[in-house]
Amino acid sequence: MLSMITGFWVSQIVGAVAKLSIAEQFADGPLTAVEAAERASTDPAYTYRLLRSCVTLGLFEYADGRFAGTPLLATLRAGSANSLKNLAIVQTAPGHWLSWGRFPDAIREGVSQTEVALGTTIFEHFGRNPDEADYFSRAMTDLSTPVIDECVPVLDLRGVSTVVDVGGANGAFVFALMADNPGIKGVVLDLPHVVGGTRAEAERWKLDHRFDVVGGDFFDGVPAGDLYLLKYIMHDWDDEACVAILQRCRESLNPGGRVAIVDIVLGAANDPGIGTLMDMNMAAMLTGKERELGEFTALLKAAGFRITNVTAVQAPYAVIEAEAV
Repeated sequence: MLSMITGFWVSQIVGAVAKLSIAEQFADGPLTAVEAAERASTDPAYTYRLLRSCVTLGLFEYADGRFAGTPLLATLRAGSANSLKNLAIVQTAPGHWLSWGRFPDAIREGVSQTEVALGTTIFEHFGRNPDEADYFSRAMTDLSTPVIDECVPVLDLRGVSTVVDVGGANGAFVFALMADNPGIKGVVLDLPHVVGGTRAEAERWKLDHRFDVVGGDFFDGVPAGDLYLLKYIMHDWDDEACVAILQRCRESLNPGGRVAIVDIVLGAANDPGIGTLMDMNMAAMLTGKERELGEFTALLKAAGFRITNVTAVQAPYAVIEAEAV
């Protein structure tokens, strides 16, 4: 219980290691605290204390006056395999941190406290704080990559020529599909301040010749397409908003087209998992929630769709494919 109560200490320690790029300083081998502080431009005495606490957390080992990073530390290094550096930074930044500070009020009132804590919604907060928004976008890509790798081969692309990544940020999902399927065109729709670097990302993938990006709001409308990707979108919004998003997709969907929802699918209450903790993040941050399959079925039906296939991928995620009726 003590570990649970003081869990936020660990979050901020890990967040500091990530934000200060401590892990990068140890990429070439062990260092003293003074050497690490000089490289990271941090206070030597406080750096020693930080590194010593990270030994307790399993991020470092200590011997002969020098600290050496463990394999766990590598997950806080930019560009490393399975890096979670961006997630560590954004989860301990004001947008999430201040909102979670009012979590009891969210449960008491049944309303996210983000606007009370920040004076605005989290997405508007990101619009005003581009650095934090960039960390968030990169963190979502980091978390998405292993899920996307499992989604790409299971999606039904028969009859699909244009795929629209709705709320797709930097386009990681649609680019992976395009790379695996040379005959399809890709489009990303997201808010203007989110998609600033998306076209450059398409160029990095060498896919810009069959790609387009649209800066807009999916509540207003979505570009025409044969397949709409909704990855990690539905859980951000309440039921009414989710139906509205799906209706915009239904209105613009080409004949015979489909939607593919990639999200957490919760099991029964006696089958707990990390999805239930993510649901609490939704309660703290947004109007949405994590849902059971029956809830997705009801939302899709209300918007004029029926489920055609459900494929479990990396737990607790699944791909829900649906067609217009």
